[in-house]
Amino acid sequence: MPASLSPQTIAVVKATVPALETHGLAITRRMYERLFQNDEIRDLFNQSHHGETGSQPKALSLAVLAYARNIDNLGVLTGAVERIAQKHVALNILPEHYPFVADALLAAIRDVLGEAASPEILAAWGEAYWFLAELLIGREATIYRDQAAKTGGWNGWRDFVVESVTPESETIRSFVLVPADGGPVLRHEPGQYLGFLIDLPGRGVLKRNYSISCAPNARAYRITVKREAGTDQPAGLVSNWLHAQARPGTVLKVAAPAGDFFLDRQSAEPVVLVSGGVGLTPMISMLESIAAEAPDRPAWFIHGALNGRVHAMSEHVRGLVANRANLSARTFYAEPDPQDRPGAHFDEAGLITTDWLVANTPSERATYYLCGPKPFLAALTHGLTRAGVPAERVRFEFFGPADELLEQAA
Repeated sequence: MPASLSPQTIAVVKATVPALETHGLAITRRMYERLFQNDEIRDLFNQSHHGETGSQPKALSLAVLAYARNIDNLGVLTGAVERIAQKHVALNILPEHYPFVADALLAAIRDVLGEAASPEILAAWGEAYWFLAELLIGREATIYRDQAAKTGGWNGWRDFVVESVTPESETIRSFVLVPADGGPVLRHEPGQYLGFLIDLPGRGVLKRNYSISCAPNARAYRITVKREAGTDQPAGLVSNWLHAQARPGTVLKVAAPAGDFFLDRQSAEPVVLVSGGVGLTPMISMLESIAAEAPDRPAWFIHGALNGRVHAMSEHVRGLVANRANLSARTFYAEPDPQDRPGAHFDEAGLITTDWLVANTPSERATYYLCGPKPFLAALTHGLTRAGVPAERVRFEFFGPADELLEQAA
């Protein structure tokens, strides 16, 4: 790998920005079409972000455009590179998979741009791709080494057994998982997720990531999964299967904890954990950790649900904050049912807003951790930034390609 990109490559790649602005999505869609002609390569990806949802091609087109725009200042992309590397590790992406992507990307550029895709442009993008690929491969190798070296750690897919299943609401269930080999598990960072490989009859190999919803421990993981609507849609296949078929004794193939969204446990500064819907899963892990390890650290658990029927883990949260003066919880119901009583089941009617957060939490000091649906996240991340909270104190996890949030910026 070259120590740096050549000046000619930088100039050529930057010159392709207008073409990417116009044709970037067509290129990434064509790239995935070519890539997925190989079933083994197709099975490496989380298909819930492809197909009819189309979120991954869109996110990749934005990422490619950002890479081209910042090709002479790649430091601004450090966070994006880390997110991609963590996702790749959860999917068990290895160095030998990268040439397939290179071939598909360059062929897609040729297919979409036609004669405009000159040999000079293809050569420049080939160099630019492999420069970024080597950065990712190096970072991923480090993550894999760290995972394998720690107590309870592993690489690849490890068999876990479902120990228990707990209904949390009409649409959400928790699954406690223990290693089939009886060994310990790697202590995750609160907020991280697990990768899953599930071979569904008639559907083939599917991969998904689910946030860990318990505090770090050496024995087990808990995931808390919403049953998505539409059993025939990519996004709903695995969650519906888990709800219908996974029971004590079911064996699942699991990758080690990954993800760059996690609680800073070294700091004693206030934290505000803000979630919408099933986005509470990494926040429960964080709240459990604070309650167990640092109950004197000021923490707010702010959760929004549609109503009491779909509100998960409410009693568990109440128990975690009870009798702990520095921990508090507030619940918003967007559309309370008649049986949902203010003060008993929820605290506020409507949606969580930036104005409410700034008025009721220490925005001048706190770090905000956010997780939830795209509109929820976009409104609050941009809102907090506009309210003067520095970007480094606004951290978020998004169940999908995070680059989609760029589209929501107002």
